[in-house]
Amino acid sequence: MPILVLLRHGQSLWNLENRFTGWVDVDLAPRGIEEAEQAGRLLQEIPIDFVFTSVLKRATRTADIALTEAGKGSLPTERDQALNERHYGDLQGLNKDETRSKFGAEQVHIWRRSYDTPPPGGESLKDTQERVMPYYLSRIEPKLREGRNVLVAAHGNSLRALVMHLDQLSKDEVLQLNIPTGVPRVYELDKELKVLNHYYLKLEENKQ
Repeated sequence: MPILVLLRHGQSLWNLENRFTGWVDVDLAPRGIEEAEQAGRLLQEIPIDFVFTSVLKRATRTADIALTEAGKGSLPTERDQALNERHYGDLQGLNKDETRSKFGAEQVHIWRRSYDTPPPGGESLKDTQERVMPYYLSRIEPKLREGRNVLVAAHGNSLRALVMHLDQLSKDEVLQLNIPTGVPRVYELDKELKVLNHYYLKLEENKQ
């Protein structure tokens, strides 16, 4: 039975500066490198056959660092912008506190947390899901159906789109979902790719 591991990239430099990042290709912060290394230690006992990442360096570096730390060397990898973070449009690069001052806290909250209201020039979570899911169904699912274990290293919102599908979350439920940086989320699947179990890998190795 296949295993699917979802890994949100470690803390980026703009996460640290509280900026909207989106598709801007920002690198990992020192803490993000440490989170990727820790993820690798947690993944040592998890078999992985194939890797998918976005094209953004904070995700690709997280995957590379984690796999090296896990002692898994070089694995077949596919990178695609379909797994990129949600595009924040005109908000990209802006400090979140300054953006609230400029547009109002309520409006910024709507842009960040509504399901289908995009920021100016950007994507909503619904838009993000509509580009992530066709890629998942056409590229990632076939690997899982072959019985191969897959790691997906991506971003908070692109992974939320996948979790919404896997956990069958409603539009309201997915808005409450926060995926931590650098903590592998493991899905154990049956042959029909129905979820048997899912949990975060923790240092204590407790399945939660």
